[in-house]
Amino acid sequence: MHVEKLGRHFEKEIERVKEIILRMGSLVEASVGQAMDALVRRDPDLARQVLREDEAIDQLELEIDGHCFDIIALHQPAARDLRFIVTALKIAPEIERIGDLAGNISERAIELSDEAQLKAYISVPRMAEIAQEMVRDALDAFVRQDAEAARAVIARDDQLDVYMEQIFRELLSYMLEDPRTITRALRLMMVAKYLERIGDGATNVCEMVVYLAEGHVIRHGGIHPAAERNGSNGPA
Repeated sequence: MHVEKLGRHFEKEIERVKEIILRMGSLVEASVGQAMDALVRRDPDLARQVLREDEAIDQLELEIDGHCFDIIALHQPAARDLRFIVTALKIAPEIERIGDLAGNISERAIELSDEAQLKAYISVPRMAEIAQEMVRDALDAFVRQDAEAARAVIARDDQLDVYMEQIFRELLSYMLEDPRTITRALRLMMVAKYLERIGDGATNVCEMVVYLAEGHVIRHGGIHPAAERNGSNGPA
């Protein structure tokens, strides 16, 4: 009976970690959206609100750490359960960094709100939509432990790279034609780069989801299955 009670408590703790990660992800996704709204609407007050709310995201990361360490100490999980805890501990900082990037976008939005708008915002908001979708789908893949869905998110990262290169080329032409646009163009380039890094963060989460679901690493090229089975690092 005692064992059954411990088992139920363990399952509740695992579900609690999932819930906190989802709440953290939801806040981060909203922060990215609000930061972009602040940029497009030229609303520095909204941008400052995003910066203030970053503390809540930081606190949730600490909460995830606490729950995971408690689970390890009290239940000594093994095999797949331990993989889940390790994955959660690695995913939380990735989500927190995405929140920081939303803060960076907000800082650029505040700066740009004091200057004449350089151009209509079309590609940058589209980048933000893709990045937000990637974050949302990455977290959904984590909760469902769905490696196939995670790989689908990873494949979409190329879209952000294409948009970023397009935006960089366009803004570079502005700077070459009129040096007075350099500061504004550089700030918009930074926003595009932040959005590209948000996509990278979602990709990192998905690579961890594949590890959680399948038990092998795909980051940095991963481990070759044959080498993994033979206990070696592959050909010299």
